[in-house]
Amino acid sequence: MKKIAIIGRPNVGKSSLFNRLVKKRDAITSDLAGTTRDVKRREVTINNKRALLLDTGGLDKGCELFDKIKEMSLKAAYKADIILYMVDGKGLPEDEDKKLFYELQTLGKDVALVVNKIDNDKMKEKLWEFYEFGCDAIFGISVAHNRGTVDLIDWVYKQIPDEDIIKENNDEEMEIIEPEIDEMNDEDFFREIGNEEDDGYFHQDMFLDEEAVIDNSIFAQNDKIKEFNEEDVNHIKIAIIGRTNVGKSSLLNALLGEERSVVSSVAGTTIDPIDETIDYKDKQLTFVDTAGLRRRGKILGIEKYALMRTKEMLENSNMALVVLDASEPFLDLDEKIAGLVDENRLACIIVLNKWDIADREQHDKIILEIRDRFKFLAYAPIITLSAKSHQRVDKLHDMILEINDNYSQRITTSQLNAVMDKALRRHQLPTMHGQVIRIYYTTQYETRPPKIAIVMNKPKGLHFTYRRYLTNKLREAFNFSGTPLLFKAKSRGEK
Repeated sequence: MKKIAIIGRPNVGKSSLFNRLVKKRDAITSDLAGTTRDVKRREVTINNKRALLLDTGGLDKGCELFDKIKEMSLKAAYKADIILYMVDGKGLPEDEDKKLFYELQTLGKDVALVVNKIDNDKMKEKLWEFYEFGCDAIFGISVAHNRGTVDLIDWVYKQIPDEDIIKENNDEEMEIIEPEIDEMNDEDFFREIGNEEDDGYFHQDMFLDEEAVIDNSIFAQNDKIKEFNEEDVNHIKIAIIGRTNVGKSSLLNALLGEERSVVSSVAGTTIDPIDETIDYKDKQLTFVDTAGLRRRGKILGIEKYALMRTKEMLENSNMALVVLDASEPFLDLDEKIAGLVDENRLACIIVLNKWDIADREQHDKIILEIRDRFKFLAYAPIITLSAKSHQRVDKLHDMILEINDNYSQRITTSQLNAVMDKALRRHQLPTMHGQVIRIYYTTQYETRPPKIAIVMNKPKGLHFTYRRYLTNKLREAFNFSGTPLLFKAKSRGEK
């Protein structure tokens, strides 16, 4: 499959063109230079041919962060087969652009000069100034107004060999992608992720009172049981989450064995979530490096959209790697972020990063503090490692497979009822207002995570303390390490 790289200086419209070609608002776009930092990859269909499209960060220099972004972008261009070099048609040709463009032409690849922001016919006159680049394939376009893109797409199509033609041609009309950054104000955004009465951190309700558990949780009486549906357990979607500067991007690079995500000492380096899939022991592992979460008062500009993307990624994931910094004291924010795992019912591994520089005399104390702070993730195993030195990172791959097996397993009804019968004999169900509570049988009705239905005469009589007791008994009998275990109390005949 041919690789198409979109490169150029910051804020010339690379991500907007990327969105138009993938036909959805995928990459975050804004007027801020440096919005795109990592290389985003998506498979696209150019007319009826398949290709891999790469959106790269701006070719700028100055600080440590921008130097690394430029380095990653150029690496992507060197590995690509087709290069779309974008410039801003509203300005004059830049000498730095010419220098980089000439260098790319010497690579023997198919290179086109894309002059963006040619928004009207009058602006077409500006296009002549860019012919001094000495390029035959030059296209004046306006991504925002969807002008001139047809010729560019036709040129790209011709560079892709016929062997990449796909059988079904998707002729969907391209959605018009306009760069919008202020479509949601701060008040609306924070109403999405937190209320106005929280403590100033990224809001997450982690603890519910007894009434809330009965009425609104997975135990609610109106939570209809779904028929068991075997999902593709060979594809595991794993979100890497944590606050800023705990080493999420370094962990992604270590897991992939390549420098895929930009790593910098600048807090909030990752903006747009980056995903990458690898094959490991006949499984597909898709890792998503999400934006680091901060205290609400410290969220700046474009970061609020990054947080929304992080939430979307968690909703579509099977597992989360909660990354903590072992070299620093844990914060309340760490607990809030970990609460998102509980909210989305994900399998989980707690990754204690920077273990090599943590105080050796405090190692046992650090583990005990995690178990005390993250009681709601008591089922999650802890792995200590160093993403920077790759210490014990190789063990994480196998741990992911093991947790996925637990997350995807289905226990037979006979096995469940044998454990439940033993648990009931040891501790009888308490009565409810003098009425005897009976459990008829137990059955698993869904996986990922495992969901178990308890069929009984008085579903509301299953007290939360007894549910906790049953959960513990099931965990003793079966390997549910790393996965939440969810119950639904229902009456006979209830769907």
